Formats: sequence, C-alpha cells, structure tokens
Amino acid sequence: MPDNMPKFVAFYLPQYHPIPENDKWWGKGFTEWTNVTKAPQLFAGHYQPHLPADLGFYDLRVNEVMHDQADLAKNFGIDGFCYHYYWFSGTRLLHKPLDSMLADSTLDMPFCLCWANENWTRRWDAAENEILIAQQYLPNDDIDFIKSVEPYLRDNRYIQVDGAPILIVYRPQHLPDAKRTAARWRAYCKDVGIGRIHLCAALTHGNSDYEKFGFDSGVEFPPHNWDVELQNDKVDVTHTFRGNLAKYVDVARFYIDKNYGDGCVFKTVVPSWDNTARVKERALILLNSTPGNYEYWLGETVKNTKKKKTADRNLVFINAWNEWAE
Repeated sequence: MPDNMPKFVAFYLPQYHPIPENDKWWGKGFTEWTNVTKAPQLFAGHYQPHLPADLGFYDLRVNEVMHDQADLAKNFGIDGFCYHYYWFSGTRLLHKPLDSMLADSTLDMPFCLCWANENWTRRWDAAENEILIAQQYLPNDDIDFIKSVEPYLRDNRYIQVDGAPILIVYRPQHLPDAKRTAARWRAYCKDVGIGRIHLCAALTHGNSDYEKFGFDSGVEFPPHNWDVELQNDKVDVTHTFRGNLAKYVDVARFYIDKNYGDGCVFKTVVPSWDNTARVKERALILLNSTPGNYEYWLGETVKNTKKKKTADRNLVFINAWNEWAE
C-alpha cells in the first residue's frame, strides 16, 4: 500500500440470516433478501431490483460465506468491516455472524463495531410509530452494554485509532447523558485492562458535532446531513412516487467539499443510494450512481484524507459493504 494511503473500512449489515424476531414481525424466513427481490422500478431506467452476483443470496449462518466475503473484500482493497451491532438493554439481535466471526481466529479480517442504537419500528411498511423493540436506556445499560462488546474490543483483529479500539455510536444524540455514558465506558475499559477506547459519533439525523457528546471523533454517514438540489421535477416517476431524487454527483461534491476544520471527522463515501427495496415509493434515490462517479468521490476523499489525517487516524469509511436494500 502506498505511503499514507488510508485504510478503507466498510459498514457491514449482519441481516442476512433468519432470526425468530424477524419471523414474528415480518413472516417466516424473512431476511434482507426478502425486501431486495421485491423492489419495484419507479421510472424508466430505474436500476431495480439490485440482485447479488459473486456470492449469490448468501446466508450468514454459513461460516464459509464470511470467509468468502473477507477474501472478496481484501482482493478489492477493503481493509476492514464495521459491523452494525444491535443491542437493546441486554437483548442482542442479528448477532450470530458476529459471534461466529469472533470465535473463528482464522477469519483474517480486521473489524470494529457500530452500536445501532435506534428503536426498531415498522418503518418499512410506513407504520413508523409501531415499535417492535425499543432502546430503553435503563440505569445499568451503560455498563451492561460495554460489557457486551468487551470480547470484541479485546480481539487482536479489532481496529484501533491512536492505539485505542474505536467504537462508533450511530445516534449518540439519543443517549440520555452521552458525556456520562462516555465517561462510564472509558472508566470500565480502563479498570478491566482494555485501556483507552476511541469513541466515534456517527453524524446522522442532523447531528454534526461529536465533541458535545464527549466523544473523540465523528464519522460521516451519507446520505445523512446533506443539502443539495432535488431532481423530483426533472424525472418522469410513477404517479405513486413521493420520495426524493438527487444527483449522485451533487451529493458527492457536497461531501468532498465539507470541511470540519481541525476536528477529527472520518470521511465516508457511498457507491450508490436507493432504498426502494425497503420503503418503495418513499425512497431516496441518487441518480447516475456510476462506477466512474464513485471512483471520483473516493479518489478525492483519499487525497483530502492523506493531506489532513495522521497515520493513526487515516481511515476512510464506505457505506456500505452489503446494504443491498439501500
């Protein structure tokens, strides 16, 4: 790898296997593939559905799939995965692939975790007020949570920043007292011999500041927090469409030009965005998401990151490795 080349970490969704909760909420055998295969075309030339090629409709209960994905990712320059971690006051969901990965020391792929601390609702069928499982933030949750991720933080494959394992929180603004939570996590990790941890706030849902939460850094999460001209009136969509359309190049330029001053914010790129598979006519779709346009966004991000980041903070995130429905 060339000198000062960033390491590329792709967000990873561990949804591709059935679990009892999804069987109950969405029907027997539901996985992310269920949504993917039903995605409708909403205008002429609309690239849907997105169907898998190299690895097919894989099942993450099969350990060989994890190895195949790691090999494929490394062959194309991905240096690590950031697994979304679903924890609700002691209840874990979609954790089998992570546990399998942790137990398999031959799976040579660096990783880190992003706590997806959102309520699960029926947003896919527009019933967003119906909560399936909630984040409760109980009095003991701070310590119980950090204990639950402790085995991952101790793994020698875990990705570090400034010599400390990085832990991302998707919605830090939902924590009742984020600074107190951060202090408890740091104290616990110090007491049990992990040492320092690097807390990273996802810049999502209007949040653009990691320091107010007592965190060490932020990470962009496009298409969150962007401001570009919409193209809804320029595309002949179906009469039922009520989502939003934007040019991929406009979104890419917005993030390329986004400057966070002297703060530590990790840049993120997306190869495309189209969540028709999940929300149908309410989708957000980036138009002209071509490999060439993605290459430009990624290339400019790499150049900017190499100029600004020290070797210990030289990460670029990709959203995502396998968000087939988005």
